[in-house]
Amino acid sequence: MSSAERLRVLVCVTGQKTCERLIGEGARQAEELDASLSVVHVAKPGSGILGVQSEGEALDYLYRIAAAHGADMTVIHSDDAYRTLVQYARKIGADMIVLGGSGRGGRDFSQLMEIDLPHTAIRIIYASEA
Repeated sequence: MSSAERLRVLVCVTGQKTCERLIGEGARQAEELDASLSVVHVAKPGSGILGVQSEGEALDYLYRIAAAHGADMTVIHSDDAYRTLVQYARKIGADMIVLGGSGRGGRDFSQLMEIDLPHTAIRIIYASEA
């Protein structure tokens, strides 16, 4: 498979160090699928390049984890995290998206993404799976 045809796994992270588990799962999926791995974080505009100090430290940590797995990591500033994630997934041609889930029910990102990205596999990692 050429690099242009290579599958792509996208991991969506927040500004928390616990998202390391999402990157790890994304790396496992990418290895299994022989896919490339990308990590994305959507930050509120005006929050600075890395937001508040604790979030900045966490994102720096996640950047190092992503790099250790051979992934690129992108931070995008937007007021609409959901729309931004969908647009980014389309832009990079994501074949699978790995998200964290709360397990609290309700209509979350994953359910909406299944509608807006019908040809993209959605993998939700719940805190209880950590």
